[in-house]
Amino acid sequence: MARSIDQQIAATQAKLARLKERQKASETRRKIIVGSVAISNALKDPEKARALAALLRRAVTRDVDQKEITGLLGELDDVAAKAERQ
Repeated sequence: MARSIDQQIAATQAKLARLKERQKASETRRKIIVGSVAISNALKDPEKARALAALLRRAVTRDVDQKEITGLLGELDDVAAKAERQ
């Protein structure tokens, strides 16, 4: 039995929704990977630590997000400060 146009539309919309979910998951994975690399490198290099801390302080504007990165900013500041003391 042939599918009706409404059934074809519903199937196509469902497929589009699945593709959008896959795209969002891929973007999220990419952000996690890039963030992880940036953070781990910044924690090893005082210049990168200063740069990342400055970028985060400028770019992260929502209170809830600022609270989330408070510990990271402290770690980055510690890495940068250790280099200045040496």
